Amino acid sequence: MSGKIKYAFIDRDGTLIEEPADEQIDSLEKFALIAGVIPALLRLQQAGYRLIMVSNQDGLGTDSFPQADFESPQQLLRQILDSQGIHFAAEHFDPHFEHDHAPTRKPGIGMLLDYLRSGDMDFQHSVVIGDRQTDLQLAENLGIRGYLLDAEHDWQSIVDAMLSTPRCGSVERNTSETSIKVEVNLDQMQAPEISTGIGFFDHMLEQLAIHGHFGCRIQARGDLHIDEHHTVEDVALALGQALDQALGDRRGIGRYGFVVPMDEALAQTSVHLAAVDLSGRPWFVLQGALPDTRIGALSTAMVKHFFHSLGQTLRAAIHINVRGDNAHHMVEGMFKSCGRALRPALAQQSGEQQIPSSKGML
Repeated sequence: MSGKIKYAFIDRDGTLIEEPADEQIDSLEKFALIAGVIPALLRLQQAGYRLIMVSNQDGLGTDSFPQADFESPQQLLRQILDSQGIHFAAEHFDPHFEHDHAPTRKPGIGMLLDYLRSGDMDFQHSVVIGDRQTDLQLAENLGIRGYLLDAEHDWQSIVDAMLSTPRCGSVERNTSETSIKVEVNLDQMQAPEISTGIGFFDHMLEQLAIHGHFGCRIQARGDLHIDEHHTVEDVALALGQALDQALGDRRGIGRYGFVVPMDEALAQTSVHLAAVDLSGRPWFVLQGALPDTRIGALSTAMVKHFFHSLGQTLRAAIHINVRGDNAHHMVEGMFKSCGRALRPALAQQSGEQQIPSSKGML
């Protein structure tokens, strides 16, 4: 998700400022902030949202609504927001009337086309917040979530709902060799549902998800009549991409994870260690050699390739140390250890909204 931006497209009248009966805020006497808006906007900023003001202003610039009458309350709004450390990255106002049928008037997306074309919008987490059905329609037209400020939903409840949304990722990867669908949920553990056509590989993926404590569904069809290479590789790439998608900008995560479990059955012969850094910089190191053999339909040579591919799309540094004699136990220890290392790294730290890096990004 590197470079992806969570946008909050926010209406003005009735959402930031109370809307008067004549639906036109053209004097300071009509100016009043909506209750709870300041702390809510601060929470959104802290959570990494980029704030964008988007408003229909019927007849703005005409004799019925001179630009100067609009600017006075708008300037006061800017001053108040600035005094509280709240920054709107852009303001978009459409002056057309409804009967003009202008593509820039909400719920049309004309004012926001540049954001769609930029390629940097995080569609999973970006939102529209407003007080009318046209705002919800705008959200639908943009392909993002919409929240309505009304008698049942105030600013606090909306932001609570936004920030408590489970971190989910969904990826479909279709090539001439494989067809893969992966869904993950980092905040809701459930029994994994895995089907790749490779029984032992399914079991290992289940261990990764269970010990990583994330929900996971994987459906894969591949050219197993040739061998398992493409299926294992593409599942790893899709799983890493789905986890990366669910992490978003990685704000508030533990980032690091490491574990040294002792397998009782191999207590005298094997120690498995895995360390993970969700740094945004992919890397994989394997210390130790796996026997050159097959476990069911899975070649042990593909295990290293799986973790290498997973690290590439998860954008993570993964280090695994393995030794032993039994290939089955060694590989299972690798998947379990990596899952256990991922668990604290993926976890959202209570009350933490900062990106865990001095660079300000991962």
